[in-house]
Amino acid sequence: MKEFNLESLNEKDKIVDFEQLKQIDNLKTKVLKYALYKKRTENEIREKFADEDNNLLDDVIENLKEQNYINDTVYIEKSIQEYKALKSLSIKEVSYKLLQKGIKKSLVDDYIYKHKEDMLEYEIQSAMNILRKKIFKMELEDAKNYLYKKGYMSESINIAIDELENEGNGNNE
Repeated sequence: MKEFNLESLNEKDKIVDFEQLKQIDNLKTKVLKYALYKKRTENEIREKFADEDNNLLDDVIENLKEQNYINDTVYIEKSIQEYKALKSLSIKEVSYKLLQKGIKKSLVDDYIYKHKEDMLEYEIQSAMNILRKKIFKMELEDAKNYLYKKGYMSESINIAIDELENEGNGNNE
């Protein structure tokens, strides 16, 4: 953001610069309220305030990023924690949901790569949850195809089936 030396400005320049400061402050307030109401991605903010002056918006977003009010990496972490707590999704579905929010593919891929083991464990658990519900309504092969279509990896599906079979065998003994 631009620094102002008010002593070196004439009256007309002071008025213009104060007006610009006022615009920046108003935009910053609106963006901050929007970002604090619910965690938002940079892209969501850019879409919401697309009608605003791009240079002002860039300055405001950069300022809020520096203050950590806008952070796509934190958004990814919080979203994945929420998905894990509330939903049964494949890694591919998680990735797709984050990409829909306008997060850069490289950030999503990096997060998934760095948390590969945890994400695989989540995908297997999600597959098991879905299989528990679907297995009574459809054939095993149909349930497997359902999971394939939702983006589950073959390995995750097979591990989930094996674990469910082991649960079933453990209960019968």
